[in-house]
Amino acid sequence: MIGRWIAALGILVLIGGLAWFGLPEAKQKVREQQPAIAFALPDLQGTSQSLPLGEVILLNFWATWCPPCRQEMPSMVRLYEKYKDQGLKVVAVSVDKNKSALDEFVAEYKLPFTVLHDIDAMVSEQYGVHRYPESFLIGRDGIVQIHQIGAIEWTSDVVTAAVEQMLSSNPSIDPNVDANLDAIK
Repeated sequence: MIGRWIAALGILVLIGGLAWFGLPEAKQKVREQQPAIAFALPDLQGTSQSLPLGEVILLNFWATWCPPCRQEMPSMVRLYEKYKDQGLKVVAVSVDKNKSALDEFVAEYKLPFTVLHDIDAMVSEQYGVHRYPESFLIGRDGIVQIHQIGAIEWTSDVVTAAVEQMLSSNPSIDPNVDANLDAIK
């Protein structure tokens, strides 16, 4: 009888352990050459906004309390200003808990692009984002072309060449871009 209880307890512990340690792997993670996940989040006015699939999108996950996020934001603004008329969309998804800090940051940096609030980090989790900043450059076909972890200079020659190529009729980018991105961090 005791042997059955021990066996049953062992099975429960095994199942629980597999479930616990398997959770991160079970979550969907978006990487290069995979489709972006459609989502809707509130903007700063509380209006639900969807990811504008069908456009070239720089999707950036960030927070006001993140020094590298703050560091890269001015170059992201410059990239957007340079290519917005050609169709580049920037969607900055903040995981801040404090909405007033987010509002102050957006006003201070004069962010001209879409800022969404992922207060519960649900979309960040869907994308497998656990470090900030983390960005995805998505083609018109909805496929992630570049996945970038960490801050970079968004107006570097490597990035602008990739953006220009994606905005042209050929949405695929040079496969060597990733190696070049590591060099500009």
